[in-house]
Amino acid sequence: MLAVMDRVPAQSLETLRTRTSEKWTAYPPDVLPLFVAESDFPLAAPVASALHAAIERSDTGYIGDDHGATTTSFAEFALRRWGWDVDPARVRTTTDVSVVIVEALRRMISPGDGVVITPPVYPPFFELIPEAGGRVVEAPLGRTDDGGHELDLDAIDGALASGAKAVLLCNPHNPLGLVHSRESLVALSEIVQRHGAVVLSDEIHAPLTHSDASFTPYLTVSDAAREHAIAAHSASKAFNLAGLKCALFVTAGDRMTQLVRDLPEEVEVRTSLFGRIATTAAFTHGDAWLDGVICAIEDNRRLLTTLLAERMPSVGYREPRAGYLTWLDFSALGWGDDPAAIALQSARVALNSGPTFGREGAGHVRLNIGCSAEVLTEAIDRLAHAAG
Repeated sequence: MLAVMDRVPAQSLETLRTRTSEKWTAYPPDVLPLFVAESDFPLAAPVASALHAAIERSDTGYIGDDHGATTTSFAEFALRRWGWDVDPARVRTTTDVSVVIVEALRRMISPGDGVVITPPVYPPFFELIPEAGGRVVEAPLGRTDDGGHELDLDAIDGALASGAKAVLLCNPHNPLGLVHSRESLVALSEIVQRHGAVVLSDEIHAPLTHSDASFTPYLTVSDAAREHAIAAHSASKAFNLAGLKCALFVTAGDRMTQLVRDLPEEVEVRTSLFGRIATTAAFTHGDAWLDGVICAIEDNRRLLTTLLAERMPSVGYREPRAGYLTWLDFSALGWGDDPAAIALQSARVALNSGPTFGREGAGHVRLNIGCSAEVLTEAIDRLAHAAG
C-alpha cells in the first residue's frame, strides 16, 4: 500500500475549467461534471515529458515505424501488472478501442450475426455492433446471493445456442467496476468454444484495477480463449489520454493474429503519433503515477460509501473494484427512470443517464469519482439537498 504522500491529487476546479475537453465544456460553469469517463488527475510526468519533447523536436508528422516500441511497452506492462506474457508481434495499434471493436467484429462475424452484450453496459456497445454489421443480443448480468453482479453464463449459453456468433465482453465491466473472476471467464471460454463462437474483450479499464482485486485477461484463461478471442487495450482510460487516440488489438492465437494482420494498413496508420508517444511513455514509466491514482480512487470509493450512508441512505451502491466509475440506484428517490435528468436540473450535477446502459439502467445513474474529495463531497451534498 502506498503512503499518503504518494497519492496523486486531482487538479483544482479553477485549473480543470481551463480544459477544453467535453467534460469541461458540455455544461455551464455552475454544473459539477461527474459524467464522462475522464479523470481530473494531472498527466503523469513521464507522459507530459514525452509529449513536451516531441513538441520541442517538432515531431508532428505522419506516423512511422517505431520498431515495436509501443507494443513492447504494453507487453512489459502486462507482464509486470498482471503476469500476462504477451508477444509484442501479436499486438497492433489503431486509433481507439471503439475502432478495435468495430474493425475486429467486422471480420469475426458475418453481416446480421448476433453479438451478445451484458447490460447494464457501456452505451456505445449498442451502436458499435450494428456499425460492424452485427445484431445486438442482450444477456443481462446476473445477481449474486450477496446482491452483487456476475456474468449470467446460462443466458450467454442460451443466446449462443439460439444463433448468436460472438460475445462483446466488458472486462472489467463498465459501469459497475466489476472485475470478472477467472472462474467465470474460464466457464465463458468453454461455452463460447462449444458453440464455435468468438469473443471481443474490451479491457480498457484493466490498468485501473484496484489493489483489492485481481484482473484476469481473457486471453489467459484457456487455450480455447487464445484461439477464439481478441482483446482491446489502451492507456487512454487509466492515463487520461483519450484525446490522443491510440489503442491496441491484442491476440494470442494464430487464427486471430492473422485476422488482425490482414486488416487494411490504414487501420494502423490512423493511430495518432502523439497517442503512440504518450502510450509508450505511460506503459514504460507510468507505474508509480498509476499506483498513486488508484490509491486516490480507492479513497474516493470509500468516501462515497460514507457520504451516501450519511446523506442519501436510500441510494443503492456497491464499491467498484476497477476504474473510477460508480453505479448508483436512485430508484427509492422517486426520480423516475432517468434520475440524471433531475440531478442536472435540481442539483446542477451532471451524471450519466442509467437507461442509456440498457433497460436494466432504469432508475440508475453512473457517477465519476475520478475527482477530488472536495468535488465529490459537494456533488453528494447537492444531490442530497435536491432529494430533500
